[in-house]
Amino acid sequence: MAKVVVGMSGGVDSSVAAYLMKQAGHEVIGLFMKNWHDESVTISDECPWVEDSNDALIVAQQLNIPFQTIDLSADYKARIVDYMFAEYEAGRTPNPDVLCNREIKFDVFLARALELGADFVATGHYCQKSETIVNGQTVYQLLAGKDNNKDQSYFLCQVDQAQLSKALFPIGGHTKPEVRAIADKIGLATAAKKDSQGLCFVGKVRLPDFLQQQLQPKKGNVVLIEDNEQFSNFKEDHINPLYGDDTVDLATLAKSYDFTESDGRVIGQHNGAHFYTIGQRKGLGIGGFEYPLFVIHTDTRINTVFVGHSDQHPGLYRPALFIPQDDIHWIRPDLSLKVGESQDYQIRIRYRQPLENGILYRKDEGLYIVFKNFQRGIAKGQFAAWYNGNELIGSGVIY
Repeated sequence: MAKVVVGMSGGVDSSVAAYLMKQAGHEVIGLFMKNWHDESVTISDECPWVEDSNDALIVAQQLNIPFQTIDLSADYKARIVDYMFAEYEAGRTPNPDVLCNREIKFDVFLARALELGADFVATGHYCQKSETIVNGQTVYQLLAGKDNNKDQSYFLCQVDQAQLSKALFPIGGHTKPEVRAIADKIGLATAAKKDSQGLCFVGKVRLPDFLQQQLQPKKGNVVLIEDNEQFSNFKEDHINPLYGDDTVDLATLAKSYDFTESDGRVIGQHNGAHFYTIGQRKGLGIGGFEYPLFVIHTDTRINTVFVGHSDQHPGLYRPALFIPQDDIHWIRPDLSLKVGESQDYQIRIRYRQPLENGILYRKDEGLYIVFKNFQRGIAKGQFAAWYNGNELIGSGVIY
C-alpha cells in the first residue's frame, strides 16, 4: 500500500481518481490547490475556486479521506500568469495549461505532497504511464489516454522522468462516459458536474477579457494580405513538396512568415496586436468580405495585425517549425537526437489536434520539424510535441 496525494479540483475526473486510488487499497489524501488571488486583476464574480474547493471537500467526506486546501497563488502568479502576460505582450501565444503541469502540479504541488509523506501524486488527467527497461535502468513512459476525445497527454508534454516517477493517472485507462458512470454509481457529488471552461486558474472568464486587465489597448492597423512570395511552396492539397528532401535549407523552410504593411492593404483597425494569435477568426470586428478573415501574422513592434481570406489562405499554413536548443525537452532522454541525426515522429502542435507525420532534424542551433503536410496555425510560444505511436517522447517551445 502506498500513500497517495490526489490533486482534487472539485471536478468529476479528480473525484473518481481519488475513489479509484482508495479502491486500490492506497492511503489517500485529497489536496485542493488554490491557484489564483490577485486583487490588482479583476477576473469576475464567477471565479469558481471556492465552489470547487467545497465540492472537493464534499467528495473527500464521501470517500472518508483526509482533505486539505493549499494556497499556491503566489507561485502561480510568478510562474504562470506573469509569464503569460509577458508572452502575449511580445506577440507570442503561450499555453498556460502545459506550464501549469510543469511548474505547479508536478513541481510545487508535488513537493508539498512529498512533504506530507506521499509516495505518489495522482491527478485526473486522461493519460497513462508505463515503464520500460533501458540499459538496466527503469524508464517511465507517458502514454495517451484510452479516450481519444479526452486524451490530455499533450498537456503533460513538459514533465520529466523524476516527475513521472511520482505520478499516477488513475482514470487514464477509462473513457469520460465510464468515469461519469463510476461517479454516478457510487453517488459522488460531482457526478453530473460540467467540465470547467475558460482559463484553468480564473474560472469562466474569457481570455481576451483577462488580458485586457493587464495589457493596455493600443489602436493599430489590420492589413489584408492576398498573395505573397513567401507562399511559393504552398500547395492547395497541403502536401509539402520538400518533405524528406535532406538538401533543403531548414532555417529558411521553418522561418515564420513576416510582412510589412506595404505587402497588403489596410482594411480596418484593432485594439492591440498582442490580443490576437495566428489562426484566430473571431474578435476582428471587420465584415463585408466574401470569406471570413483569419489572422495570419501579428507584429507587436509596429502593432499591426495581418489577415487573409478564408481558412484556406496560404498564410495560415507552414511546412516546418523551429525549436531553439534551450527549449527542447525530452521526456525520454534515452531517445534524444544527437546533432546531425533525424527521426520520423508523429507531431501535435495543439491540444486535440490529430497527430501529423513529420521529421525531426537535430542541428547545433536547435530542432527543426518538417511536416509531410502543411500545418495550419503554427504559433510562436506554443508547444510542439512528438509521439511514437501513443507514447509522448518529447516537446519544445515553437520559435
